[in-house]
Parts: sequence; C-alpha cells; structure tokens
Amino acid sequence: MDISVFLKSVVDLDNEPVVICDKEHTIIYMNPEAVKRYEKRGGAALVGKSIFDCHNEHSCEIIRRVSDSFANDPKLNKIFTYHKNWSGADSDIYMAALRNESGEYIGYYEKHESRIHDVSKPFEL
Repeated sequence: MDISVFLKSVVDLDNEPVVICDKEHTIIYMNPEAVKRYEKRGGAALVGKSIFDCHNEHSCEIIRRVSDSFANDPKLNKIFTYHKNWSGADSDIYMAALRNESGEYIGYYEKHESRIHDVSKPFEL
C-alpha cells in the first residue's frame, strides 16, 4: 500500500502552514495553509524554488545551521526556531528533520504549532 496518499492527506488537513524542503533547500511541497499564508511571497509558485528566495539573510542563516545540525546528528530531529504572533496566529515555529528508512537525512519541514485555544464544539457520540 502506498502510504504517501495518506501522509499527504494528514499534512493537507493541518490548519497550520507546513513547508517541506529537500536537503538542498528546495521547497518540494506546501500544504494549502502554507500556500495561503505565503501568498504575498509567491504562494504555490514557491514550490520548486529555494527556501532562501523567500527569507531574509538572518532567517537563511538559521535554516542553514539547523539543516547542518540535522545532517550531522542523526538523533536530532526537531528544533524550536522562534515564536511568532502575526495576523492573529499565535504560533511556535519548529524545523523537523526528515529521514529515510535508514535514518539518512533527506530534508526538513517547517511546522507551525498554534497556541490559540480551539473553541470548536467537540464531537458528540
């Protein structure tokens, strides 16, 4: 069974932006929330481009250092990079390593985790 369809569905349903890059820093996927959040920077057109094309030099240096750390330490898989409160989205931002079945570093993704309490009505059984 090809699990990629299931994994894509999980990422696509996330309410927070998820940007996936290979280890050469090319954006290979953006979930719908990331496309929407980064529309002013190019949105879906960013896929296939360098992550460095849409970040300032300070952010680029952080990305490089975190990626190098992931490549050099197979036990390091998630790093908190910063907290951002923008447009009502109170979020912690992380970078997480992507590794193949052998544990080899193959890329990374940026993940936002909202600090905003979900006020949706719970599902009733």
